[in-house]
Amino acid sequence: MPRHTHHRLNFLTSFLCAFLTLFVIVMPSFSQTPLTITPIATGLSSPLYVTAPAGDTQRVFIVEQVGRIGIVKNGSLLTGNFLNIQTKVSGGGERGLLGLAFHPDYGSNGYLYVNYTNTSGNTVIARYQVSANPDSADTAGVILLTITQPFANHNGGWIGFGPNDGYLYIATGDGGSAGDPQNNGQNKLSLLGKILRIDVDTAQGYKIPPSNPFADSVGSRKEIWAYGLRNPWRNAFDRLTGDFYIADVGQNAWEEVNFQPASSPGKENYGWRLKEGDHCFNPPDSCDTLVGLSDPIHEYSHANGCSITGGYVYRGCAIPDLQGTYFFADYCTGTVWTFRYDGIDTTEFQDRTSELGVGFFNISSFGEDAFGELYVSGHNNGTVYKIVPVGVPAQCGTCLAIPGDANASGSLTLGDIIADVNYIFDRPGFPGCGSNSNLCWLSDLLCRGDWNGSGSVVLADVINGVNYIFNKPGGPWNPLPSGLCCLTL
Repeated sequence: MPRHTHHRLNFLTSFLCAFLTLFVIVMPSFSQTPLTITPIATGLSSPLYVTAPAGDTQRVFIVEQVGRIGIVKNGSLLTGNFLNIQTKVSGGGERGLLGLAFHPDYGSNGYLYVNYTNTSGNTVIARYQVSANPDSADTAGVILLTITQPFANHNGGWIGFGPNDGYLYIATGDGGSAGDPQNNGQNKLSLLGKILRIDVDTAQGYKIPPSNPFADSVGSRKEIWAYGLRNPWRNAFDRLTGDFYIADVGQNAWEEVNFQPASSPGKENYGWRLKEGDHCFNPPDSCDTLVGLSDPIHEYSHANGCSITGGYVYRGCAIPDLQGTYFFADYCTGTVWTFRYDGIDTTEFQDRTSELGVGFFNISSFGEDAFGELYVSGHNNGTVYKIVPVGVPAQCGTCLAIPGDANASGSLTLGDIIADVNYIFDRPGFPGCGSNSNLCWLSDLLCRGDWNGSGSVVLADVINGVNYIFNKPGGPWNPLPSGLCCLTL
């Protein structure tokens, strides 16, 4: 099992942002900050996705449906491609290069994973690795999984790593046509119409996580994490909480947002084809008698659109009063909405379309950078935009120090406790951080070792660190930034 449960950079950047907002605002019932969009890349070929490796604050990576991945670096679209696999991809319609995920330890292993339809129209999950040039990947990929697709549509396409477990999650559609004629969504011997969960930290292929709900089953595919989905095109983990939002494209009547709490052991059945949204589909009645189904937390009818594009829970720094707000859109109308979900109710529902001015193009995807700032991809106009506050400078820092990571290893281990003890009893004899100022402490304060956020490094930090390492994630605390370390705005 991979051990990525330590607070990786994307989580910690979000935590830092959230921490800072406590000193900036009192959260209003609705976001009061006016929003707009600004283009960051134009002239693209059907952009479908935007993402970044954890901790990479200078770049965002843009997926083009034809089979290319480009880079916007420090605000400029680089010439050439980070990865070009056009010869391996069947594009057009709902096919193409559909998803991208960077390994949680990308900074050390350089692994990235893609989801594409091959020239036979089947779904492929493959691993690539960055080359010696950080802006270019080696084109010799390794195929981990191929899934036969019976029709050309409903290929899913999203992949992403769980922030709490480090496993790779894969969203698959039901195989296409209309009405799920093969009943793949409910068939646990099929990988179609599912959320899959696999362990890619192995030398060959992938392993089945032992905690998968069907890991010991002989009547189900062991890769299945959740099922009963039609076409979960775009999904996202809340990088701060680990909660999982699944946006499932509907048939002819309803679009839906499903939810899986971070504490879930998996095995949710989201209902398709028994239900479309919260409504009977096949059979067309008596679905109220069905038990064990997980209903959506939000749905909308085709009076308001025709194809949902799932987004993200905002965890950035630039718009503090949007912390915890979920963004999503409709591809057909270009409408953008937001709401908050507390595990029981959705609240603060808002239509953001006029505010953002995005109704003139088809939104194929939202995206998220290392700071947690959000982007939207214009599928038909070839432009990617960033969501920004109107007239307010960005509040995001440029330093990604991890509170508690005293030895700057990128993870929280006993080595950090030893470093804290050495610092407390023998400062300033702790090794310097050389030319990388992002790993330094300030004013003779080893702020990276400040586990409890007190502003100093003392024995209480050692105790908190030990409690965390031996009792995570059930400990009574989380490592907090002290407010004195790396607050460059």
